[in-house]
Amino acid sequence: MNRRFTLRAAAAIAAGAALAIAAPLAASAHVRIDPDTAAAGGYSYVSFRVPTESATASTVGLTIQLPTDTPFTSVSYQSVPGWSAKVTTGTLPKPVTISGTSVTTAPTSVTFTATEGGIAPGQFGVFTLSLGKVPDTGKVLLPVTQSYSDGSVVKWDQPTPASGEEPEHPAPTLYINDAPPAGDTGIVSATPAPEASVAASDHSGLETAALVVGFAGLVIGAAGLVVAVVALMRKRAV
Repeated sequence: MNRRFTLRAAAAIAAGAALAIAAPLAASAHVRIDPDTAAAGGYSYVSFRVPTESATASTVGLTIQLPTDTPFTSVSYQSVPGWSAKVTTGTLPKPVTISGTSVTTAPTSVTFTATEGGIAPGQFGVFTLSLGKVPDTGKVLLPVTQSYSDGSVVKWDQPTPASGEEPEHPAPTLYINDAPPAGDTGIVSATPAPEASVAASDHSGLETAALVVGFAGLVIGAAGLVVAVVALMRKRAV
């Protein structure tokens, strides 16, 4: 009888612990950008939040693709400790007129490479770009290729439909003249430039969510334990 009680209690606690661990991981999933809106004609700072979704491998590489049909003429990056970065410039498929000037070459990608351990499982990194001039268009996709230490690669390149129903690997999208779709789960911020407080606030928000969900998991586990105890007492009373 004691053995049966112990098994019930252990199962209840395990269920609560699983919820406490799994929910924070789900909350941090997908590569996001902050802000995900910008004004045409100006310059915008965009931060890519990159979580490591693998349980066994670290994120060691990140390539951000830039549009070539509505290009940015200027791209720079904020240095990230433990990472090197490179901006690649290429010839556009066809010339684009920007502010009365015909543009034939533009930045086409930015690649970050880990020089140390990378982003470990359960962690996320933030990579910030300065983009300009923002093209006068509806939106631009900024697909990301994420590389792991075990050789696996995840491509975040699927457009999000107007319905807002998110695909499995959504491409980070910067909305300019278009409004973000209904139900958009991206992060929207009015912050015009990257500051330490942005990353700190983002990190604090994730920690708060993790604590809340973790507490809920513990409550569920405790409730299961109480049920098991009550059942045992009733059986003994009989």
